[in-house]
Amino acid sequence: QQQLVESGGGLVQPGGSLRLSCAASGFRLNYYSIGWFRQAPGKEREGVACISSSGGSTNYADSVKGRFTISRDSAKNTVYLQMNSLEPEDTAVYYCAAGLGAPRCEMSFFELWGQGTLVTVSS
Repeated sequence: QQQLVESGGGLVQPGGSLRLSCAASGFRLNYYSIGWFRQAPGKEREGVACISSSGGSTNYADSVKGRFTISRDSAKNTVYLQMNSLEPEDTAVYYCAAGLGAPRCEMSFFELWGQGTLVTVSS
């Protein structure tokens, strides 16, 4: 069974950092573009960061550029989202998703989704 499992969420103070992990089981992530998306209370789900299957191309939402970094470790079959300088506006459930050849960081191009991990930024 193909699954994505996110971990690493939690409560952090403004200005703090977290690293989210997205581990795949039942398939290899190497062939997939991977995206991180988030959904804040009362808001629509939005793209945060995406990385191509080769890892050679990344793109970020304007709101997280310079603060978040997406990376992948093929040996561990895992994708990461390093989040620095966190702000209360970053509070959301974060989801990772896999898409074969996804041309853009948009939900419709991603077929397989994890269950999400909650990030709360608050003092």
